[in-house]
Order: sequence, then structure tokens, then C-alpha cells
Amino acid sequence: MTMSKRLLISLAAAAAIAAGAGAQAANIEAGKAKAKEVCAACHGENGNSQVPDYPRLSGQHADYLAKALRDYKSGARKNAIMAAFAGALSKDDIDNLAAYFHAQPAAVSTRN
Repeated sequence: MTMSKRLLISLAAAAAIAAGAGAQAANIEAGKAKAKEVCAACHGENGNSQVPDYPRLSGQHADYLAKALRDYKSGARKNAIMAAFAGALSKDDIDNLAAYFHAQPAAVSTRN
């Protein structure tokens, strides 16, 4: 196989992967709407809870948030309240929420 043919095949493969990834991109606006509907009461609408008992979600890595929600949904991570909320979420809801909270600025706090 010639060098140019290998390059062409590699470029075609990269384009196919990029197109597939773009089609599966999370929708931050849909995540915002779902956050307002499901998460805001405890975590705050933008993920910066003012209540110390509820984790701040803003600025967290999207993959961490998505895994946590999937684990609550499956029961791999135990919390009765979160299991009930996560159980009602679709895969797209989870991806959208994770992307939305990741995109929010993190509020830094210190405990004395």
C-alpha cells in the first residue's frame, strides 16, 4: 500500500469518527432545562448548592458526573434519593446534564 493511500484511508477514518462524535454531542440547553426541572431544588439551578449537605456540581468533569448518574441509576452507587432521580433519566438526559453542569463556573469555598 502506498503512503498516499494509507494517508487517505487514515483521513477518511478520522473524518468518520469526528462525524460520529459530533452527532452524539450533548445538548447543554437541554441539560439546563432538565437541571431546572430535576436538580435545582437540591443542587441549585446552576449546580452551586448553597446547602452543605448537597454537593456542588458546577465545574465538575462531565465524564465524572455522567458516570455518577449512571451508577446511581444502576445501583452501583448507593443513595436512595439520587437513585430515584437518576432512575428516571435517559442516557441523553444524563449526557446533557453532565455537559451543562461541567460548563458552569465552579464556586470555590473554604471551610474554616
